[in-house]
Amino acid sequence: MLQLKSFYVIGIAVRTTNENGQAGKDIQAMWTTFMTDNILAKIPNKTSTTVYGIYTDYELDYTKPYTTILGCEVKNLDEIPEGMVGKKIDAGLYQKFEAKGNLMQGVVYQEWEKIWTMDLNRAYTADFEVYDEKSQNPEDAMVEIFIAINNFD
Repeated sequence: MLQLKSFYVIGIAVRTTNENGQAGKDIQAMWTTFMTDNILAKIPNKTSTTVYGIYTDYELDYTKPYTTILGCEVKNLDEIPEGMVGKKIDAGLYQKFEAKGNLMQGVVYQEWEKIWTMDLNRAYTADFEVYDEKSQNPEDAMVEIFIAINNFD
């Protein structure tokens, strides 16, 4: 497990659910918007061009509605462009997973399917995927997935 510091993200968001495959459609549509509208270039105060897929504001757990944000880490939330959202990701304990392979063949989703069946003591605060230089080649990508874990120390 890893102890991560808090950070800020600005990006676009959608409220969705895993029921009936809805999240797959919503998140795919959000990625399309992110790319075609060049959202990356419109995010102010970026600390890098690494893209984060954040899963947060869970109604209960992964089986119920939650919010997905696609965006970048930023220095602060002072300037949030219209149509975007800002979110502070709290510091905490995280379990790291890696999805490796062809992004077009659903390797990230397949890794999530494994995570959902694991006996993890999930906090359901904010989980996230990291799309950096290791995920540039969609046919041979590595995406890190961080799952918030409860700390009972």
